[in-house]
Amino acid sequence: MMHKTSSIGQFPRVVLLALTLFAPCAYADEYATVNGLLRDGRLAEAMVSAGQYLAKNPRDPQMRFLRGLIQQDGGNLDAAVATYTSLIQDYPELPEPYNNVAVIYAGQGQFAKARDALEMATRNSRSYATAHENLGDVYARLASEAYTQAVQLDAGNTTLAPKLALIRQLINFPASSRKAPFPGPIAPGAAPRN
Repeated sequence: MMHKTSSIGQFPRVVLLALTLFAPCAYADEYATVNGLLRDGRLAEAMVSAGQYLAKNPRDPQMRFLRGLIQQDGGNLDAAVATYTSLIQDYPELPEPYNNVAVIYAGQGQFAKARDALEMATRNSRSYATAHENLGDVYARLASEAYTQAVQLDAGNTTLAPKLALIRQLINFPASSRKAPFPGPIAPGAAPRN
């Protein structure tokens, strides 16, 4: 299952340490307010608060990231991709926006784009375990697609079926399904391993 990054402490997601380092202490209350609204599912209010803050501090990476999380949690994936892409352009050294845009791409079946984004995240932070796990998930999905194609092209190849079965088991594909959906972003309250 792909895991997105969040700075919401109560949810079982990784704390956004890198972006927090950029945040001046004077703005901690604004971050806490938006985090609380996001955690409580009050996305419209969280977006208003984030927007008000960003009107005064348009380059703030943490609040921009929070805006992306609000958009992503609210299902506004195009806006979330635009927010994360903008963060990537302005702060290419931060791995979290790459990870979250990859979660969206994987959820849309765009595995090559997800792989590319996750490879950047892992280059930027070799110790970012969530991005490494997500990259492994994307590689497994790409392997499944490759083995499925190989079986279609060479049904008599006896080495392919066990490999495909193993990959499907790894990514929780039903053995009878060719087009099982790839796990997308975690749902609030889910308990992934982070």
